[in-house]
Amino acid sequence: MKKLLNTLYITTPDRYLSLDGENVVISADRKEIARVPLHNLERIMAFGCSGASPALMGKCVSESRELVFMSRNGKFLARAEGEVNGNVLLRRTQYRIADAPEKSLGIARNMIAAKLYNSKWTLERTVRDHGMRIDAELFKSKSAYLQEAIEKAIHAADADALRGIEGEAASVYFSVFDDMILQQKEDFRFTGRNRRPPLDRVNALLSFAYALCTGMCTSALEAVGLDPYVGFLHTDRPGRRSLALDLVEEFRAQMCDRFVLTLINKKIAEAKHFDVREDGAVLLNEDGRRAFIGAWQKRKDDELRHPFLDEKVQWGMLPYVQALLLARYLRGDLDAYPPFLWK
Repeated sequence: MKKLLNTLYITTPDRYLSLDGENVVISADRKEIARVPLHNLERIMAFGCSGASPALMGKCVSESRELVFMSRNGKFLARAEGEVNGNVLLRRTQYRIADAPEKSLGIARNMIAAKLYNSKWTLERTVRDHGMRIDAELFKSKSAYLQEAIEKAIHAADADALRGIEGEAASVYFSVFDDMILQQKEDFRFTGRNRRPPLDRVNALLSFAYALCTGMCTSALEAVGLDPYVGFLHTDRPGRRSLALDLVEEFRAQMCDRFVLTLINKKIAEAKHFDVREDGAVLLNEDGRRAFIGAWQKRKDDELRHPFLDEKVQWGMLPYVQALLLARYLRGDLDAYPPFLWK
């Protein structure tokens, strides 16, 4: 269990959550482990939780506090949610654009172009900071490819073509990801992206980061009145938060990938933080999740200047800023959706 800012993280599996007065009670085997005042919390995120009492869920819903259930390795499972509020006109506009390929393509192009731009800048930052420890020319060639891919993405003829461009660019980007791992090479090697389940420590970290970032994007979209399940590039599928996955694309390289590299290169994540299951799945253990989340929260507090707003914002606020800009575009307040371009 860890309380950071206004979020309570339950990182130990098989804990049960209940309500006692105005307190959240965390129990194991029917024995109380800890209690935390509910009025201090905006959200509760439980990893591998065995359950929560109806009283606690009802209290969270009635007071607009998030109660989110994640799997042990960070996959979103469910959220306790009350009556759906929001701007019905905004959502109707979102649905109309999602059903119009030529209109949704413009937004999707911007999001994917931003993803490729941020991936390109991640490689260039590595050349700048560690040029003597990597094959700088190789990185520059990959960066040049991503620059060409950006131009192709901006002019993609349809969503399928855009997905193809993004997929090829991602393959080029990840082809040098292992070269950006500068420490603990024996314990952390990256030979390619794999998931469901992750089969090595690097992929376990990436999957956990993407899951947390997707949760942030989901909350951000809901906060501005958008439906996180109806996207412009990711197709509709029962239970899939397609618009949240669209928005995550802008943050993968700088918010997730670089963060994972920092964990490894600064030895915040170590081999002892992982468990290997019989089926080959590699997952963060309790200590690993605790170390990850502690560093993740610190990262969210760091500030940067937003390129479109030209104002300083915290990293943790970026999904909310982008969700707001997307909502403003859909309302007609902006001529185009301005994606997040990291520099």
